[in-house]
Amino acid sequence: MTIVRFDELKAVPWKNGLGITREIAVEPSGATMNDFLWRVSIADVDTASPFSRFPGIDRTIALLDGDGFTMTLDGDRSHALTTPCEPFAFDGEAQVDVSLAGGATRDFNLMVRRGVAKGHIDVVRGPASFTFDDVAMLHVARGSAVVDGESCTIGDSSIAPHAATLDEHATMLVVRVVHSR
Repeated sequence: MTIVRFDELKAVPWKNGLGITREIAVEPSGATMNDFLWRVSIADVDTASPFSRFPGIDRTIALLDGDGFTMTLDGDRSHALTTPCEPFAFDGEAQVDVSLAGGATRDFNLMVRRGVAKGHIDVVRGPASFTFDDVAMLHVARGSAVVDGESCTIGDSSIAPHAATLDEHATMLVVRVVHSR
């Protein structure tokens, strides 16, 4: 188990260069934007810039902070990402245009290479305690938690955790990745 603190994450440009993201975890370690199996990051969206395209990747996004935005996918389907911690899945090859609902936002992203693995984000709200053996990562979206004996606050993530206890104000994003056989 490894704790990753938000303030330790390095901001890097999006694949298309139109925004910034902070990579929390990537598998395999050291993989690039073109050869990862799965990847988790936090992105800042402060303009109506289109998302980077990721052919062959299944994406799931969840609003963390801000008013959110409306995503227009391939010019014909819209989704309002305006409720915090409500995951939305879409294809990485989609052309995604964004219309901000207010000011800058921050979102949580899971990307998984299609046909090689499947990923999912569950949302757990406190108070709660649980153990697991099939979780790739946990992210504290609200409140605080104790993960494998370590105190975690909003913005912290835990890679390969085994147990967590959430306070009554906590919301945690639980990332599961299952490799295809």
